[in-house]
Amino acid sequence: MRHMCTAAARALARPLAALGSIAAVRAVAALAALGALAPSPAFAFPDKPIRLVVAFAPASSTDIVARLIAEQMSASLGQSVVVENKPGAGGNIATQQVMNSPADGHTLLIHSVAVSVNPSLFANAGYDTMRDLAPVAMAAVTPNLIYVHPDMKATNLAELLALGKAGKLSYASSGNGTTTHLGAEWLFRAISKLDITHVPFQPAAATNAVVSGQVPIASTSMPPAVPFAKSGKVRPIAVMSLKRSPALPDVPTVAELGYKDFEANTWFAIFAPARTPAAVLDQLNAEVNKALGARAVQDKFEQLSLEAQRLDRAATRSYIEAEVAKWGKLVRDIGVKVE
Repeated sequence: MRHMCTAAARALARPLAALGSIAAVRAVAALAALGALAPSPAFAFPDKPIRLVVAFAPASSTDIVARLIAEQMSASLGQSVVVENKPGAGGNIATQQVMNSPADGHTLLIHSVAVSVNPSLFANAGYDTMRDLAPVAMAAVTPNLIYVHPDMKATNLAELLALGKAGKLSYASSGNGTTTHLGAEWLFRAISKLDITHVPFQPAAATNAVVSGQVPIASTSMPPAVPFAKSGKVRPIAVMSLKRSPALPDVPTVAELGYKDFEANTWFAIFAPARTPAAVLDQLNAEVNKALGARAVQDKFEQLSLEAQRLDRAATRSYIEAEVAKWGKLVRDIGVKVE
């Protein structure tokens, strides 16, 4: 296009000479400038495979979500989306690696809600979520769930809190500093003023601890607990989302039981390094949302008690900003720290 415009300018230069030397020079210069202003071919993205770095180990919920999305995106983009696990330090290792990668959209991070908690939780997480990362898209959310061993004499939240006030209880969570831990501390200790002991486990181990009777109460995300809840091996008490979960529709929310605006979810989102071009982020957001709409992804999410979150970039950023503020305040109020 540039060569065509320049050639046209030269072709018109001869008749323009009749205008006089100064006028002709000005006219030719203006026409030649059209070549500089002509649009260049659009930048092709992606022009090589995309790395999707997972903040946790293979077979974790974050990893499963990553692989489902990567498979759909690879087919749609015509470029491989390669999943790479970088577990460690609650996801901080993966986060630091991605934030220091080229901001061209070819290196992405998939993380859990922990990415909004860790900068307040760790003495030095090594990053600031909203400064060092560009939110691309939400992927999925699942409520955290409070449940008990079926032999426990509590069939609802009021009865459970009454037992906690009458005697010393303990509860299992999915680990120190997780939202399953912080949400339970918020409800049991900060709001209800219970003297209750926290016993941290890995997610599946926390559920097994209640099933076996090792610990009477647990607070975990939905995926490890729902099969046991449906089989009667644990008794669900309340979900920590603002609305009831389709996986356990008869289980009330903490909010509807009188604790207004109480919300403690586990969610998964995709990020790029800060300063990634907006056009690239928009394209990635569209691709992730397209992947989330695929029947294969929806069916698997339903099996795992996950709900797809197809938000645009602005809504994604607003949600994560609010989560960073909420969990940062709660971490400070409760006084939880991880070295």
